[in-house]
Amino acid sequence: MFMKFNGLSWEKPRCVVTAKLPFIPTEQEIDALISASGKKLSTFLLLLKETAMRRGEAKRLQWTNVDNERNIITLNAPEKHSNPRMWKVAPRLISMLNALQKNSQMVFGNSKIDSMKSMFLNLRKKLAIKLQNPRLKEIKFLSFRYWKGTMIYHQTKNILLVKKLLGHKRIENTMKYAQLIHFKEDEYDVATSITIEEDQELLKTEFEYVTERKGIKSYRRPKIHAKYNV
Repeated sequence: MFMKFNGLSWEKPRCVVTAKLPFIPTEQEIDALISASGKKLSTFLLLLKETAMRRGEAKRLQWTNVDNERNIITLNAPEKHSNPRMWKVAPRLISMLNALQKNSQMVFGNSKIDSMKSMFLNLRKKLAIKLQNPRLKEIKFLSFRYWKGTMIYHQTKNILLVKKLLGHKRIENTMKYAQLIHFKEDEYDVATSITIEEDQELLKTEFEYVTERKGIKSYRRPKIHAKYNV
């Protein structure tokens, strides 16, 4: 209105935003941060790693959402209008959660997420110097979610499973995880079998058949299978 009243003209500038792929840490880098953290922060980080929760979702986790008997964690208050989720997690995570003080309905207490973030930033800075790995300073809470979604996709090639894991309502939000990373051959566990019984045991533990030579069958599975459930 001001421009029109004074007889002036203005041309809206064009803004071109270049999309960037998110930083994806390695599992070794994630585990290094978890191992170097104190009890509360290490539990928080392991929760992010296993469930791909957003940081706010993890911070608001309540004790009533933790099923100790079945090792199940439930999220009924997701962020960004995403879908509620449920995970079968490793017993180690349940044990670490139960080791925390239960002085609040919230698993990680009533303090703001900023205090947790401050601890994390200090940790990654010190660890990056100690390990001489500047990549650690690029890791954010959200990086755990990107890592998990990407690994599960390349583990299963099932984009709908990743969509369910992350709570996305639109498949378009999930598709980027299909292009972020690829497994290398050394990221597989390998095994061989001769008998039908050995075949069955390997298939029960999510190994997949690869080939057979001279009566010996070869199997492989991504290393992520050995430690974490979806």
